[in-house]
Amino acid sequence: MKKPTLIDVARIADVSAITVSRTLRDPERVSESTRIKVQAAVEELGYVPDSAASTLASKRSTVIGMLVPSFSNNVFSQVLAGAYDAIEGTKYSIQIGNTRYSALKEEEMVRRFLTMKPAGMIVAGVDQTEMTRKLLKATDCPVVQVMDIADDPIDSIVGFSNFQAAAEATYYMIQEGFRRIAFVGTRMDPRTQMRMAGYRSMMEKSGLYDPALQITTQIKSSVEIGRHLLGDILSTVPDCDAVFCNNDDVAVGIAFECERRNIRIPQDMGICGFNDLGTTSQMNPAVTSVHTPRVEIGKVAAQIVIDANAKIETKSEKIYDLGFELKKRASTNLRGAAFRSR
Repeated sequence: MKKPTLIDVARIADVSAITVSRTLRDPERVSESTRIKVQAAVEELGYVPDSAASTLASKRSTVIGMLVPSFSNNVFSQVLAGAYDAIEGTKYSIQIGNTRYSALKEEEMVRRFLTMKPAGMIVAGVDQTEMTRKLLKATDCPVVQVMDIADDPIDSIVGFSNFQAAAEATYYMIQEGFRRIAFVGTRMDPRTQMRMAGYRSMMEKSGLYDPALQITTQIKSSVEIGRHLLGDILSTVPDCDAVFCNNDDVAVGIAFECERRNIRIPQDMGICGFNDLGTTSQMNPAVTSVHTPRVEIGKVAAQIVIDANAKIETKSEKIYDLGFELKKRASTNLRGAAFRSR
C-alpha cells in the first residue's frame, strides 16, 4: 500500500487540503465538526503528518525542547511531569535532553535543538555558557529557565531563590538553639552552591560561621553518601550539633546513620533536608525540609511557551518567583525535645 497523503485525507473528509493542513496544525482555528471529520479520516487512513514538511512551512514546530541535568534526579522528573501536565490536550509535544550537569553538553544540545525550530526551549538553571546564552537570546522562540531566580534571565525564568531558602532554613535552626550547624553538599552544581552561599551568609550574620563546618563532595547525592558524610562530619567537627543538607537523599542517609550510631535526633543532631521529596516526612522522627514547587515550575514554564506561541500576553517582568516553604518537623525541633525531656 502507498503511504496516505494529505490529499487522501481531504478526499475522505470532504474538505480541502488546506483545511486538513490547518486542522492538523492549529485545530483551534477550525470548527468542531471539521475537526471530527478530519480526525476520522486520519484514523481511517492511518495518516501520519510529515513533521519536517510542516516545520519548513511554518516559523516554528510544535516541539518544546526541554534540557535537564539528570533523568534519575526526582526533582527534575517532577518538573518534567508538570510540563507534561501543561501540554496535555494541546498540539505540543516535549523533546527531552539530558545535559548530565555539563555546561558544554548543554551548549551542544541547544545547538542541535534549535535546528528543529522548536516552539520553545526550557533549560535548567542560570549557569549557561556565554555561547549558550547568545544562542538562546538570538533564537526567535520563547526561552524559559527553571529552578532558580535571577535578575537577568535570557527571556523568562520560573523558580525560587535557592539562596534565600537556605538562609531561611539556617536561621530557623539557629533560632531552635543549634550552634555548630554543618552544611553538607554533594555534586556541587550551581543550585547547591547557591544553597551553601545562603547558609554561609546566615551563619556569618549570626557570628557562627566556621569553614570547617562546610563538608562537600563532587559525588552525586544518595542515601549511601549521606551515611558516609556523617562520619566525615564527626571526625572533622566532633562538636557539630546539626546538619543542613543540600537535598533530601543526603538528609535521609544522615538520619539512618544517626540511628545506627545511637545519636539522638534532634537532641544530639538536628537534620534539615532540601526539596521535600516525600521520604523525609515519613521518617521517624520526621525530617525537616525545604519544600520546592517542582511540578508547578514545570507547568508554568510550559504554559509560558504555549501562551507565547498563541500570542497571549504574559507578565511583563518575565520573572516568576513561585517561592518555597520550610516544612518544620521533629528532626529540628530542639526546643520541643528539650521541653518534653523535662
